This record gives sequence, structure tokens and C-alpha cells, in this order.
Amino acid sequence: MTVFIVKLGSPRLPGEGLRLGTVRRPPRGVPKAELAARDWYDLWFPALAPSADTLKQWKADPSPAHWPAFAKRYRAEMDAPDARHTIALLAALSHRTDFSVGCYCADEAHCHRSLLRTLLADAGALMG
Repeated sequence: MTVFIVKLGSPRLPGEGLRLGTVRRPPRGVPKAELAARDWYDLWFPALAPSADTLKQWKADPSPAHWPAFAKRYRAEMDAPDARHTIALLAALSHRTDFSVGCYCADEAHCHRSLLRTLLADAGALMG
């Protein structure tokens, strides 16, 4: 069993399982009834998305020079008790079932899902 880290909207991987959208907002212009069929996500799960303020600061200047500040803020948000519990839950679930978490960003290296990958792995998740 494993956790896959994916770009939402990309074709699903074989055995990927349930796809969780760890994004602040659903995709624009996509009816809710079509989110899964269009490979966005099966369940919207914003609990692991960056806060609106953190995301706003990053989008104001998404240059590589500002990535460390974004990463620091996101990690601090994920260190809050609710987020830590959520990450621990997903890590434990990865030992029982396949599922995926993702975001829309084209470049994983400058997306919170790269940080989430590390946080899940550090919590003992089985990574795909």
C-alpha cells in the first residue's frame, strides 16, 4: 500500500486509489459532479493546503528566491496539532490502502505537495 503524490488533473496512475485534493480551492469551471471523472480529485481535502495568506504571499512572487520563505511558512502550518494528526492519520492509512494526494501546480519542486511528500514520509507513510 502506498501514498502517491500527483498533479491534480493528470491521468490517474494504475492502483492510485482515492485521490485527495489538498488544495485551497476547487478548480474553476468544473462541475462538482465531474471532478473525479476529469481526474481532478475524488475528495476535496483542504486541511493540508497552504493557508490563504501563505498562498497569497507565494503567488505574489513565485520566484525560486521566495521558495524557502513559503516552505518555512507551510511547514509551520503543518506543525499545528490538527495538521500533525492529519498527516499521522494519512501515514497510518498508507499501510492499509493506496491513495493519492495532490495539487494543481505544474512544478512539484515549487509546490506544497513536494513538502507534503516529505512530511508524510517523515511520519512513516509508505510512498509510491
